[in-house]
Amino acid sequence: MLEITNLTHTYGRGSGAHRALGGIDLKVAEGELVCIVGPSGCGKSTLLRSVAGLLEPTGGQVLVDGRPVTGTPDGLAVVFQDYSRSLFPWLSVGDNVALPLRRRGLDRAARREAAGEALDAVGLAGASSKYPWELSGGMQQRVAIARALAYRPSLLLMDEPFGSVDAQTREDLEDLVLRVRGHHRMTIVLITHDIDESVYVGDRVVVLSRSPATVTADLRVNLPAPRDQIATRELPDFVRLRAEVGRLVRGTRPPGAAVLSDPSSN
Repeated sequence: MLEITNLTHTYGRGSGAHRALGGIDLKVAEGELVCIVGPSGCGKSTLLRSVAGLLEPTGGQVLVDGRPVTGTPDGLAVVFQDYSRSLFPWLSVGDNVALPLRRRGLDRAARREAAGEALDAVGLAGASSKYPWELSGGMQQRVAIARALAYRPSLLLMDEPFGSVDAQTREDLEDLVLRVRGHHRMTIVLITHDIDESVYVGDRVVVLSRSPATVTADLRVNLPAPRDQIATRELPDFVRLRAEVGRLVRGTRPPGAAVLSDPSSN
């Protein structure tokens, strides 16, 4: 579904240039949920925006479903961290969710039906006529997720989507993403700074180095399904993998030590 080859990006020119991506190579299979973590400022969002076609990389290539990304692909949707800026306050919740469906060429009735189904999927069936500013932060982020779902993307990109909500809402939204992925079988790439979250929701955890970012490790998450916020986090395998990812992100893993699990070796 997604293939990234030697992706690089540099901001600025001359003495003020900053190289954010140092050569990213990554493959994501159809139906996978891959979490990307790394030190703060390492280039995670730059990588996601390059995949989304919102930022032209300096070098390398991104393929989505076998086609080079030269603009935003039709089968792709993005959920951003700042839900307050990604929703239009003058549109109702239902109209916010239905808006991208105009690009699909659906008539008004079909757009409303698809928006209603998406809102129901995220637990907001009765909120269609409300406005974003009438909802809590967690509910607004559910609206943003519903908007992406209504578009029925083959690839969903999420840029630290739960970073601005409280801990309980964050857990609820993590479980929502797992339910949605299970129901729609879409491919998801989720950028996060939360190590526990990456292990809890991911099929794989990809760890980036400090800027200019490269892939430090690509770890398989072999935890039983369905996952549970308490039971899963108590499992020895969860604890071990969480510690491994933490050491990799912080750069405290002993040189030459073997990673716990690498998809390329499976």
